[in-house]
Amino acid sequence: MPVSYDNGDERHAQILVLPMSAAPDGRIEHVVIVGGVAGGMSTATRLRRLDAGVKITVIERSGHVSFANCGLPYFVGGLIEEEDDLTLQTPEQLFDRFRLDVRVNDEVVAIDRDDHFVRTRSMTTGEEHVVPYDKLVLSMGAAPVRPPIPGYERVRTLRTVEDAARLASDVDVAPTTAVVIGAGFIGLEMAENLVAQGIDVTIVEATPQVLPPLDPEMAILVSDELTAHGVHVETGVTLASVEDTTVTLADGRVLPADLVVGAIGVRPDVRLAELAILDLGPSGGIAVNEANQTNDPDVYAVGDAVEKPDAISHATSLIALANVANRQGRRVADHIAGRASHPVASLGTAIVKVFDVVAATVGWNESRLRAAGRSYRAIHSHPFDHATYYPGATRMAAKLIFDPDDGAILGAQIVGRNGVDKRIDVIATAMASGMRADQLADLELAYAPPFSSAKDPVNLLGYMAENILSGDCDVVAPNELAGLVEVGWSVVDVRTAEEHEHGAIEGSTNVPIDTLRDNLDAMGSGPVVVYCEVGQRGHTATALLHELGFEARNLDGGYQTWLASMRARAKATMAPVP
Repeated sequence: MPVSYDNGDERHAQILVLPMSAAPDGRIEHVVIVGGVAGGMSTATRLRRLDAGVKITVIERSGHVSFANCGLPYFVGGLIEEEDDLTLQTPEQLFDRFRLDVRVNDEVVAIDRDDHFVRTRSMTTGEEHVVPYDKLVLSMGAAPVRPPIPGYERVRTLRTVEDAARLASDVDVAPTTAVVIGAGFIGLEMAENLVAQGIDVTIVEATPQVLPPLDPEMAILVSDELTAHGVHVETGVTLASVEDTTVTLADGRVLPADLVVGAIGVRPDVRLAELAILDLGPSGGIAVNEANQTNDPDVYAVGDAVEKPDAISHATSLIALANVANRQGRRVADHIAGRASHPVASLGTAIVKVFDVVAATVGWNESRLRAAGRSYRAIHSHPFDHATYYPGATRMAAKLIFDPDDGAILGAQIVGRNGVDKRIDVIATAMASGMRADQLADLELAYAPPFSSAKDPVNLLGYMAENILSGDCDVVAPNELAGLVEVGWSVVDVRTAEEHEHGAIEGSTNVPIDTLRDNLDAMGSGPVVVYCEVGQRGHTATALLHELGFEARNLDGGYQTWLASMRARAKATMAPVP
């Protein structure tokens, strides 16, 4: 197969032809970027703004660069109608505006770190070229996990524009049933968009819940939304095989599946790094320093293939988020251009729309904190997204996790219909600035009745954290309640009689809060767990009982959080809700 030394073709004649190595004065003259989506293209365009003369070559193995991969499910669902709408820039546009030499359908097959060149192969002609570099940036992203399951070759995945086009073509054939393997962010987006195309969808998830980054009592709310829109949700079960029109689960059940979509996660694409003998980190991604340099200072790496510093543990982990990749690309361009560059730990902020519900998360969840042996406190609230007297107010479920000693915010999760995005972003910003959980109470956030309440949901979480950290209030987690009852605690429901009759914790005594002072005998002589619908009246009742000499604690998040927790546990264990 012919191999040629490539310094640019006639189409790119305006780009300077450069020698194999850097100039004698050490000036960087040629930067090669492998991968032309988020991280790679951010590096290229930022570097061009900083240096008008450096030659920049971008090599992308797919047929598109600078495309909106987060929009791919919505193209399959028909919400985005034109494939061209997914492409933010074409190679020709990038050349005209930035003088970037962008080569699509071209694959890097080898890296020679000693002589500073990469070997490429055309995906269409098979022709190979050698492209020199002074600095090399790897931004290969991640590849969908494809497990060794019989028949899995029929399973469609969604990572590139080409993937989306193939899947859209499959949908055009008018399948009646589809199975989505995996209930993470992409899996849920795919389920929603396939339903939008009139397809009967089943989600199969190996873990006991949908959206594993959320804690169970929050994820169950997303599962409810899926079920309400006709999606069949199968959790705690794996895929055994894929047939022509069906799939078989590990428990032996056979599900109809004209179409099968795999969304069980991604793994970092480190093939080139391994070929170039670059170091990998403990999670299997490319190891980089604070400037995103690999163990070779002339080779950088950004994006989903790279291990990132985690803001909670300060160790490295794999976080596949487009905004993180873009940020890394910008910082690498700064470093190559000789500017000061600072590392930023990742919080893992993420959000997903599932039909009419939005779920968002930042930081760590409880299960991850428990696995790490980290102490924490968790609080729940159920505020409205805006003032209740203004039409259209809807409740959200909000959860804040913080360190019980210093108040550091460790994570947050919010599920609701409106206003979820801005609240999770406020908390993410607070975490990035090092604010304590109780300091959320003091944030001066925009307020008008259509947008919020005078006490924003974020402020409310801050007040709750302040009460706990100061010792003014102690809460009982839903999973602690049964243990307290066993050792003699009584449970009192301070809601109205009508609310109690509609649904209550078994064995609880109903003493409405407005009659509490007149019914202290109902408290008994022992300690009391108080609850209401969402925790607010319970907090007031607990404070009153404390003043009257009772030992009392408030049930965190009230009946709503307790019920969600019990339902999630029942779903995971197939046990009835008490």
